Amino acid sequence: MIIGVPGETAEGETRVALTPPVAGELVEDGHDVCVAEGAGEGADWKDDEYREAGCEVLEGRLDVFDRSDVVLHVRGLGADEEASTDRYSEGQVVVGLLGPYGLDGELKELADRNVSAFALELIPRISRAQSMDAVSSMDSVSGYRAITMAANSLPKMFPMEMTAAGTVQPAEVFVLGAGVAGLKAIATSERLGASTVANDVRPEVREEVESLGAEFVSVGDETEEMSDEEGYATEQEKSFEQKQKEMLMEVVPEADVVITTAAIPGRPAPQPITDEMIERMDPGSVVIDLAAESGGNCEPSRAGETVEHGGVEVRGPTNLPATIPQTASYLYSNNIKNMLDLLISDGEMDIDTGDEILDSTLLTHDGEVRAPHREDQGEDEDEGDENKNEEAQKEVGE
Repeated sequence: MIIGVPGETAEGETRVALTPPVAGELVEDGHDVCVAEGAGEGADWKDDEYREAGCEVLEGRLDVFDRSDVVLHVRGLGADEEASTDRYSEGQVVVGLLGPYGLDGELKELADRNVSAFALELIPRISRAQSMDAVSSMDSVSGYRAITMAANSLPKMFPMEMTAAGTVQPAEVFVLGAGVAGLKAIATSERLGASTVANDVRPEVREEVESLGAEFVSVGDETEEMSDEEGYATEQEKSFEQKQKEMLMEVVPEADVVITTAAIPGRPAPQPITDEMIERMDPGSVVIDLAAESGGNCEPSRAGETVEHGGVEVRGPTNLPATIPQTASYLYSNNIKNMLDLLISDGEMDIDTGDEILDSTLLTHDGEVRAPHREDQGEDEDEGDENKNEEAQKEVGE
């Protein structure tokens, strides 16, 4: 099996899909690995390191596409113009964070070329898939980086200091959303000595938050129905959103740093933090909105930009893992390797759609667009329409 790493072309992308140590493991397993010149430079991996691992370094990206049975990406398809589907050939397999939402045209083109595409964003939240869960790996890096970014921007120290010159109070940090990114942000904030408070619509994460040393603030109406079967938060009722905003109106203005991580896969991010809440924060405070790319959790957020709102710095980073490329690439590369171990059997591609992991991530195969994420989304939308109809009927009856 020939496995190819063409490198990344999206603006600001510094990660690489395979690091030399992991590429070497694939070579030891009997695979041929080819890498485009300079593919790992953004993460400080040199071409000679790939050669030493047993890889063949090719002159250009197109050479990698032409040679490979399996093409590995960090970000593929819609990442930029150079991520065109034209480069894929009949029968190839592509694996990566493909950004499957909103790419109907690209998926159709891949299907027409009989390309089998696996989107790692769709890895199911089951124990067997944890070692392949690239989203969780990257979210963890993002949560860490969000706190260090905020600490660098905040005009005060994070930890309490008791000195002869006086006592410095710890920074007050509020984290919205206690998924992987949120929990890593909480853990990092606590390690830096800040006083940390967190909220999530899922009551079952309270114990995890408190185990890290942070305080969990509750709206009071959280129920287990507020997350789906995989543990992701779901869209909430208007009555709950109002109570949540009342709680946030008390908590946000007290914070020196706000980190927001609330997102719903394939949908616009909820936006519970208002302009008014941020305007009530002290000047010099910092907000890091990790959901900015999908609309943001904060009204002033702009994807990829830093704006000042009422004296508060509001940042909307869109690719924090790329700012720590060596660690991010190391984790991602291991996720990819574990996925390939599932995909390849005795040196041959074995796409078993009876396997939950492969079935959940397989977007195109045998000339067809499967798009399991679209099927799930369609069911949710149908349910949403039914709920809206019921609400409309109630209003008419009243």
